[in-house]
Amino acid sequence: MRADAEAFLRRLAREFRPRADRSVDVILVRLQEELPELWEHEDLAAITLSETAGHVMTFLDALENGLDATEAEPPPEGLELARTFARRGLSLSTLLRAYRIGHMSVLQQLQAEALRLTGDAELVNAATIRMTGTAFAYVDRGSQQVVAAYQEERDRRLRRRLALAAEASLRIGSTLDMARTAEELAEVGTEDFAELVIVDLLEPALEEDAPRHPAAEDPVLRRVAQLPARPQSFTVSVGRTHHFPPDSEPARALATGTPALCEVKGTSAWWTQEAGGDVAFPSVLLLPLQARGSVLGLVQFFRGPDAARFDEDDLHLAQEIAARAAVSIDNARQYTHEHLTALTLQRSLLPRHTAVQSAVWTASRYLPSGARAGVGGDWYDVIALSGARVALVVGDVVGRGLHAAATMGRLRTAVRAFADIDLMPDELLTHLDDVVIRMQREEGRDDGELSATCLYAVYDPVSRVFSLASAGHVPPAVAHPPGAAPAGLTDVPDLPIGPPLGLGGLPFETVQLTLPEGSLLALYTDGLIQSRTYDVDTARAALGAALAGAPEDPEEVCDRLLAALLPDHPSDDVALLVARTRALDPGHVATLDVTSDPAAVAGARAFTAERLTDWGLEELAFTTELAVSELVTNAIRYGKPPVRLRLILQSTLTCEVFDGSNTAPHLRRARTSDEGGRGLLLVAQITERWGTRQGREGKVIWAEQALPA
Repeated sequence: MRADAEAFLRRLAREFRPRADRSVDVILVRLQEELPELWEHEDLAAITLSETAGHVMTFLDALENGLDATEAEPPPEGLELARTFARRGLSLSTLLRAYRIGHMSVLQQLQAEALRLTGDAELVNAATIRMTGTAFAYVDRGSQQVVAAYQEERDRRLRRRLALAAEASLRIGSTLDMARTAEELAEVGTEDFAELVIVDLLEPALEEDAPRHPAAEDPVLRRVAQLPARPQSFTVSVGRTHHFPPDSEPARALATGTPALCEVKGTSAWWTQEAGGDVAFPSVLLLPLQARGSVLGLVQFFRGPDAARFDEDDLHLAQEIAARAAVSIDNARQYTHEHLTALTLQRSLLPRHTAVQSAVWTASRYLPSGARAGVGGDWYDVIALSGARVALVVGDVVGRGLHAAATMGRLRTAVRAFADIDLMPDELLTHLDDVVIRMQREEGRDDGELSATCLYAVYDPVSRVFSLASAGHVPPAVAHPPGAAPAGLTDVPDLPIGPPLGLGGLPFETVQLTLPEGSLLALYTDGLIQSRTYDVDTARAALGAALAGAPEDPEEVCDRLLAALLPDHPSDDVALLVARTRALDPGHVATLDVTSDPAAVAGARAFTAERLTDWGLEELAFTTELAVSELVTNAIRYGKPPVRLRLILQSTLTCEVFDGSNTAPHLRRARTSDEGGRGLLLVAQITERWGTRQGREGKVIWAEQALPA
């Protein structure tokens, strides 16, 4: 009977083979009835047709040739169908069920064909048992291979997703630039994940703080990234602002902050706006960019009709990538906001326009760094002093950001206050050191992080003496004019560099140099000479080469130094102050040595009147003689010899009286019965301003008057 059954099965297979195509149609109809979801994807339907025909023919071959079903190889279309199921995220149980339905339908059709070929019930029964055993062996064999192909594809996709997530964590957020971060998100998204990525950021998020509830009104978005770029296909190009229709899927995703997996069917309103009505991407992921409770914008991932549709696994992966990108974009937004705030504060605290000085011709530059750390605490200043002198200041606060900028402002104010009382450079730095120590105590910081360096210099155009002291700051560069000795550049090698401000207990020292008229001074912070590409000595040599034969205009000198020394993106802030010295015309300075005798006051008055006549300032003779009389009388009565009178004509008329005493006078209001005490009050009333300047060997009392129009 077994031999008869096998012979009958061979005959059955031969008789059934011409009607195999009709059998495949029957199987497909049944699959379409029981598993309609397979026919939602055109590519799946095509593969299923080919795969079903392959299985039918392979099974008929096994019956006709008496092959061992456990060794029969399922058609390649079956494995491709399994991989497609895995790529689409369809369940494995659905695939196996389709497998079973197809083979059960084949068995039923063969059994019906067997009954048509013979009326021998015993033979039909034996053949059916034999055929069923072969079918189940074939199904088991094919199911194992299908499951293996499905799992292999799933594992490959999982590895790909993990690799893509790792790649996103490495590549997204490499800079603190919002637009660049959005571009990195688009670049990662278009690598083996989506065919098109669009990143839109809310306009308020680009300007200031991100809104907490952007969907209260119709939000304005700006397109910041789109890959691949298709400007001719999209109505909204990169850099343009736009709105989503209120009832569109992107608008709902923004309003709720909920990711969405969308199938674009027909002429969707929002996609019509995007692509001008050309619906080329039927599968879309919408991911709101959310960070720290704020919605920053929306990223859209698109796949075309020839690619696998997005599934839930893709949505989870996209959420992870979008979350990383949102945090990076928010970090860039906060950095940009703080950087601009600190830069605005920094620039507002620096002198916008240095006043015209008769002592020096100045120009300055401040360049913030291109580093992530933000704006530093570099500053410079030019301060007019009494006696036609000028103070040049450059400093650098340790640290970056708003705190460094605010600290810089406090120190600059302190320097101006100390300069106003005409302190020597070393004394001024000592007082400034006390200020920094007090600030450390106020903030409860003893870690040395609140510190600064400072270079303070004073230039006197009358004597051409340049006095300077340094608190941990790099020395200035001095270039003598052509024809002067020594010609060229010197770094002031004998300048002792004191400790940075904030250490306390260590002295500072003032150095004095006599400069030829027209000397070029360059005061700068260390950002100008520190670089990753060359050492400090090389930078100093380049600085000297740039100053050698420099143009007359300090503005041009500044541009020349920055072009020679700075890279495109400096790693540290740079403050640069360039000054070309001037000497006061000797004819505008008059000096008289006064003996310590009250009778000498008349001679000082006569000397003053004569000099003012020579200068054509007879209008100021009375007030100036009165001021000279009071100041010289005070010096003779309360000071020590030698006593010296000096008149300086520049933008104002300055009267200075020097004596050898360090006792400073004080302005006070005399009582009715007092015989004296009214001299300084009188001087203060008839002049614009007055003050005292202490020196190593005495003091100077000075008073200034405005020149006649």
